[in-house]
Amino acid sequence: MASSNTASSNVLVGAEADRPEVRRIAPSDLVQALRQGWDDFAAMPSHAVFLCIIYPLLGILLVGIAGGSSLMPLAFPIAAGFALIGPLAAVGLYELSRRREAGLDTSSIHALDVLHSPSLPAIVALGFLLLLIFFIWLAVAEAIYIANFGYAAPASVRQFAHDVLFTRAGWTMIVVGTGTGFLFAVAALTLGAISFPLLLDRNVGAAMALATSIRVVVKNPFTMALWGLIVAVLLVLGSIPFFLGLAVVVPLLGHATWHLYRKAVVPDPNPRPDYQPRDRPRRSAADFPAALFPTWR
Repeated sequence: MASSNTASSNVLVGAEADRPEVRRIAPSDLVQALRQGWDDFAAMPSHAVFLCIIYPLLGILLVGIAGGSSLMPLAFPIAAGFALIGPLAAVGLYELSRRREAGLDTSSIHALDVLHSPSLPAIVALGFLLLLIFFIWLAVAEAIYIANFGYAAPASVRQFAHDVLFTRAGWTMIVVGTGTGFLFAVAALTLGAISFPLLLDRNVGAAMALATSIRVVVKNPFTMALWGLIVAVLLVLGSIPFFLGLAVVVPLLGHATWHLYRKAVVPDPNPRPDYQPRDRPRRSAADFPAALFPTWR
């Protein structure tokens, strides 16, 4: 029981007791973060595509399924909801930017070094929180549709588009849905803008990471609102056509978010040792079958 309580405490609090110090940032810092993010993407394009190619493919798949079923009214909420889980989807990109900044090897396999992070339980916990927000958003979006059009599924895509764009109920759904989606986006941005990069960088725990992300937003409301607008615009542009542009937009935003974190949070004066696993020496065929047992010398 004691060990379970200790583990839960580490997930929430972490080993670092001091609160990270946050800075004021300006719109010029956003421009610089985007430039640095593009520099990372240019230096590691194959890694970024490797990490994010499933993102546009998943978008095509989900919207395709929705287009031919009763889930059609949720096609746009599903696409828009990607922004809510974007911080989680970009964790591997943060890791690559962290490694490049530290002068470490940035081979694509190191994107998976997140799995060796001491903060992995806290990262998973925050990931579940964002996924919960995403699914709540879908439930709310469905409720908004039902309130305006009832439980009957659209007869066709054409009929659905006509009902949404040329009826009073459709415009009511657009206005209410956009306003509600905006609130969900603000919540996701406030909770996830800084928390995931912070967890990769410092052993602070999920609660401290969330609190620090909120403090950054509260201290820089205009700049972070502008950042949210930039993210939304780039995601919309990346979704045209067929979400394929997200293969560039998502890695760009992921790398840029790491650099934004660096500008918004004062670095730890006593950084923890790098958590990446040691590189194993190459073995030849002559080592078989000893190579099957790494503890043997």
